[in-house]
Amino acid sequence: MPLKVAIVSNHGLQSGKTERQLRKLLAENEITIDQGHPEIVLSIGGDGTLLSAFHRYNHLLDQVSFLGVHTGHLGFYTDWRDYEIPELVASLKENRGQSISYPLLDIRIEYQDDKPAKHFLALNESTIKRGNRTMVADVYLKGELFERFRGDGLSISTPTGSTAYNKSVGGAVLHPSINAIQLAEIASLNNRVFRTLGSPLVISADEWMEIRLQDSNDYMITVDQLDIQKDHIKAVYYKIASERIHFASFRHMDFWHRVKDAFIGED
Repeated sequence: MPLKVAIVSNHGLQSGKTERQLRKLLAENEITIDQGHPEIVLSIGGDGTLLSAFHRYNHLLDQVSFLGVHTGHLGFYTDWRDYEIPELVASLKENRGQSISYPLLDIRIEYQDDKPAKHFLALNESTIKRGNRTMVADVYLKGELFERFRGDGLSISTPTGSTAYNKSVGGAVLHPSINAIQLAEIASLNNRVFRTLGSPLVISADEWMEIRLQDSNDYMITVDQLDIQKDHIKAVYYKIASERIHFASFRHMDFWHRVKDAFIGED
């Protein structure tokens, strides 16, 4: 059967040009574009575009692999450049079915009233903040109180997301082969009265985390680039998801090479 792919592109001029070239070459090579039931999801743009593609197709994670084409600077989730479309199409025909998988973040939000809980998956991270006021939250690990946090907020990230916002607030960079999630504090208050660990926490695959919040309607919760509706949130639960994301691996760049290229540069 012919390979079926979906295309998710941003609205940039270069991305549009790249998409037109890609569609033409896919047709010439008898590769079917099927936006509903693809085997591979092709993202054209940047890391933000791939995040959008992930959330669009996260109900098919056991059936699809993702492949990113960058139309700007090389990103963490993009293995191909816009000038390599002929080589990409050739590789699709020759290397069908090869993939590498990464951990995802499982998120459940519970509310103070009888409103049903909401469930999400994140590829990068989730953050909790509270308007312009200090956020107070109790952090539970495996059902036991670990600390009471006071500060601007908390960031919970996957290994691949550890190079994003997590890194900017002092979190560690984790290799995606580590099946774990990370909690990093955002501007915590630490003095003689208020005290937290003050260091990032790495949570293993058999553990879970609960963030219990004071009753308020001004919490801001993000799941990757998505903003979740502000409401009276009781608690947010985090753990490693049972699902994983798969990336087409026939030219998947080494993680540490990505880190060096993004933050240090070539010699």
